[in-house]
Amino acid sequence: MTITIKDVAKLANVAPSTVSRVISNSPRISEKTKRKVRKVMDELNYHPNLNARSLANRSTKSIGLVLPPALDASFQNPFFAEVIRGVTAYSNQKEYSLYFITGKNEEEVEQTVNKTVRGRRVDGIILLYSKENDNIIDYLSEHNFPFVLVGKPYHYIEDITYVDNDNYAAAREVTNYLIDQGHKRIAFVGGESSLLVTKNRLRGFQDTMQLNGLSVKEEEIIFTSFTRDGGRKAVNQLMELTELPSAIVVTDDVLSLGIISVFQEHGISVPKDISIISFNNAILAELANPPLTSVDINIFQLGYEAAKNIISKIEEPDGSEKSILVPYKLIVRDTCMKKEDLELVKS
Repeated sequence: MTITIKDVAKLANVAPSTVSRVISNSPRISEKTKRKVRKVMDELNYHPNLNARSLANRSTKSIGLVLPPALDASFQNPFFAEVIRGVTAYSNQKEYSLYFITGKNEEEVEQTVNKTVRGRRVDGIILLYSKENDNIIDYLSEHNFPFVLVGKPYHYIEDITYVDNDNYAAAREVTNYLIDQGHKRIAFVGGESSLLVTKNRLRGFQDTMQLNGLSVKEEEIIFTSFTRDGGRKAVNQLMELTELPSAIVVTDDVLSLGIISVFQEHGISVPKDISIISFNNAILAELANPPLTSVDINIFQLGYEAAKNIISKIEEPDGSEKSILVPYKLIVRDTCMKKEDLELVKS
């Protein structure tokens, strides 16, 4: 059986990328860690492919952008268009071109990434999403291939450069905002449960509710897709409740618009019957009817910083890994109403 970097990393209890840096004698790795990893390499009789590493020094002046599966669904959401605009702005300054990587499903995306890396079609990769147990991150780390993550990594946080917001803190702020307005029954509607952004915002929501002595029923936490159709599915689940909550924390603007439109079909008014607070503050948030109260996560800046850091990693491969937290701001518009005002409207 062929011994791989993953085998060495597992036995040495380090990330695959750390093993790669030991092989290249990176100055950022301590001598103690180098000795430990080299001892494991000797024990396993592991020998790196130095010819493959020398081929990796060729430059293409291209950056790969990995999008979630189903490109058409991704571009229904303005988040991706705006984050790509940020990536493009910095890449153009440095004269790097962009290479888009996606597929019909996760397996196809993984295969395309593998082919792209093996064929040296790009110098580095930006992943425009973050999820639990991502095979692509494992693959890129094992091959010591430069990459930056938009979102927080699930594992090896110290070994991965990522650009994100403090989604936990943002979720706490929006939940406190609704509680301060008198809402006690608040539901949560997020994207897929495997996405780290969903997990972090849900954790912030749940912790805030608990700290305020408020309970959340399991059926009031809903996971769906970041699409208008996902909003329809969420409303269908909410309508099965004995009583609707008075407010909802929704983790995406497109999802919020889907929820609002389906509520309207049922004769339920936002915010007169139910308040909604959202995330992203894309252009459609301001143009919505009613305009969405939403968290501005500076999507353009997320993309800009991701491009800046991947190019830095490409041009200075021995630089240190780091996390960049882009600031956010709650933009209050017309989809939230104080509970006391809501009761006055109903009376």
